[in-house]
Amino acid sequence: MGTLSPNSLSPLLNIKPSPSLQPKSNSLFCYKPIVSTLKKNQTLSLKPPSLPSCTTWFTHAQQGLAALAITLALNFSPVMLSGDALASEFDVINEGPPKDSYVVDDAGVLSRVTRSDLKRLLSDLESRKKFHINFITLRKLTSKADAFEFADQILERWYPSVEEGNDKGVVVLVTSQKEGAVTGGPAFVQAVGENILDATVSENLPVLATDEKYNEAIYSTAKRLVAAIDGLPDPGGPSVKDDKRESNYKTKQETEDKRGQFSLVVGGLLVVAFVVPMLQYFAYVAKE
Repeated sequence: MGTLSPNSLSPLLNIKPSPSLQPKSNSLFCYKPIVSTLKKNQTLSLKPPSLPSCTTWFTHAQQGLAALAITLALNFSPVMLSGDALASEFDVINEGPPKDSYVVDDAGVLSRVTRSDLKRLLSDLESRKKFHINFITLRKLTSKADAFEFADQILERWYPSVEEGNDKGVVVLVTSQKEGAVTGGPAFVQAVGENILDATVSENLPVLATDEKYNEAIYSTAKRLVAAIDGLPDPGGPSVKDDKRESNYKTKQETEDKRGQFSLVVGGLLVVAFVVPMLQYFAYVAKE
C-alpha cells in the first residue's frame, strides 16, 4: 500500500480561494463605504438647493424694487441736474465773448442768415457808436434762477472791470423757459433807456419765443436796441396774443412740494426693497 507524502497532500490542504471569489470579497468590502459616501453626498447635495429655491423670489423682488427706486430717483429728483445743460452754461461763461461774431448759439436755434444779419447790424453799430452787444441762446438754465441772473453773471465774468463793461450789452434767450433778459454796463443802459430794455424782455423775447420764432425774437430785439442807441423811432415789438401760453417754469413752492412727495416715495420704496425681504428671509431661517 503506497504512502502519501506531505507534498502530495499540500495541493489538497492548501486550498486557495478562486480568483472569482477574491474580487467579490474585496468589492463587497469596498462597496459599503462607496454606497455610504454616495448617500452622504446625495443627502448633503439635496439640502442646500432648497435654500436658494426659497430665497430666489426674495432676491429677485429685492433687486427689482431697488432698480425701481433708482429709476425714480434719476427721473423725478428735483436735485439731479442735467449734465449737458449744466456743462453748456459753464462752457458759455468760461469761453468768454465770441471773437469772430456777436452770437453764442448754444441752443442751436439760429439760422446762418440770422447770424449773418446780426453780424452786419452789430458790427456797424460798434464801428459807429462803440457799443458791443453779445447775443446768447441757451436750451435751459440749471445753475441760475432766471435769465436776468445769468446775464448779469455773463457781464461780470466777461468784462470784470467797469471800464471793460461800460459800453457792453448782453442779451440772453432761454428757449425751454421762453424767457429772455437784457443787461449791460452803465453807458449801454443809459443809451438804450429803461423803456426799451423793459419792452424787449416783455415783448420781443418771450412772445416770439413762445411761438418758437427764435430767429425773429433775436433779430427784432437787436434792431430795437440799435434803433434806441441811434436815437431812431422805436420799431416796436410783436403784438401780444390773448391765447398766449403760460410759462412752464415751476415756482419755488411747486419745486419744494414735489421734492417732499419724491422723498416719501423713494423712502417707501427703499424700505420695501431692503427691509421687507430681509425680514422675510430671517422668518424663513427661523422656521428651519
